[in-house]
Amino acid sequence: MEPRAGVSKQDIREQIWDYMESKNLADFPRPVHHRIPNFKGSYLACQNIRDLEVFARTQELKVDPDKPLEGVRLLALQSKKILLVPTPRLRTGLFNKITPPPGATKDILRKCATSQGVRNYSTPVGLDSKVLVDLVVVGSVAVSEKGWRIGKGEGYADLEYAMMVSMGAVSQGTPVVTIVHDCQVVDIPEALLEDHDLTVDYILTPTRVIITGCERPKPAGIAWSKISYEMMEKIPILRSLRHREEQAGKDVTLRDGPRSPPGAQAAPSTARSPRDPAPPESGSVPSSSVEIGNLPQDVRVSQLKRALSALGVVPSRLTWQGPRHRAFLHYRDPAEAQQAIVCLQGFRLGASTVRVVLARQQRAGDLGGGHTAEPLPDHRPAVAGP
Repeated sequence: MEPRAGVSKQDIREQIWDYMESKNLADFPRPVHHRIPNFKGSYLACQNIRDLEVFARTQELKVDPDKPLEGVRLLALQSKKILLVPTPRLRTGLFNKITPPPGATKDILRKCATSQGVRNYSTPVGLDSKVLVDLVVVGSVAVSEKGWRIGKGEGYADLEYAMMVSMGAVSQGTPVVTIVHDCQVVDIPEALLEDHDLTVDYILTPTRVIITGCERPKPAGIAWSKISYEMMEKIPILRSLRHREEQAGKDVTLRDGPRSPPGAQAAPSTARSPRDPAPPESGSVPSSSVEIGNLPQDVRVSQLKRALSALGVVPSRLTWQGPRHRAFLHYRDPAEAQQAIVCLQGFRLGASTVRVVLARQQRAGDLGGGHTAEPLPDHRPAVAGP
């Protein structure tokens, strides 16, 4: 099937989805509309990756969590390769590393390759982890033999790749593979492509292995001018990456213009409002608290507060323990605390990379010597380090 003349990306998506449903080529979950479509024969298409030399020499690969890519995830685990899977909608970070239990059977490996297995057998990978991806496998709604690709329209695969570039996890030479049904290989007008669109080097179908020879450059990093403050709120790790690139002198102006994102205008308050949780008096610090350690000896609380504000992870209360090189950030609920941990992974203050952990293992007595009141005024310039 070929798309009609003068079509948009969405026209092509709708045409593919309608065709796969009408011809009963689609597989669970159905209907395939607004998804990376699963299809009958997806496992057969996945098996073709074994014929690629790039897969044979791959040690670490990133595979999207889409259902039609399940067979590739299973092959990667069976081949004892390091398997990275993006977290759903990037809500809690970028990658999870799939780690099967020792002595895992074939049945366990199959479970690890499913979306449920991704949740049950994975560990988060931080921004400072030494990730070097040899191969990227993405789902598609449509793809052309030239390597042009159309996703489901939300831009996550494009953004994930751009974030990996920002992390140094991939380069222009890192091959990209997509797995689709034969009917999803169509002509796509090059005029529909934008600079942030990810292209592919290999297309695997149940009947074909297509080497695209695509020479169009892949995304060179995050196109901040395409990112909105709403996206920054939904994807916390973007805030951390933006802070890093801003410190490196890059232009990180967002689509909405140069303003502070919601929730980042004010520095952390040292006064407790009626809605704020009361300071712990005994027992464990609640899991809505985060400990920041390895703070430089000369850092001031004002520097930390400015940095937290810039990242959009302002706590409701802050306990400062400068002499012990640490601070506790107290949030209203565990979800806010987890979001702060994601944003602060790899964060540098002065010359030090801070240590960030959930404070649930700390005893309330460990807060001794800290205070929530502002220290003596700091008249020196206070700027967060790179």
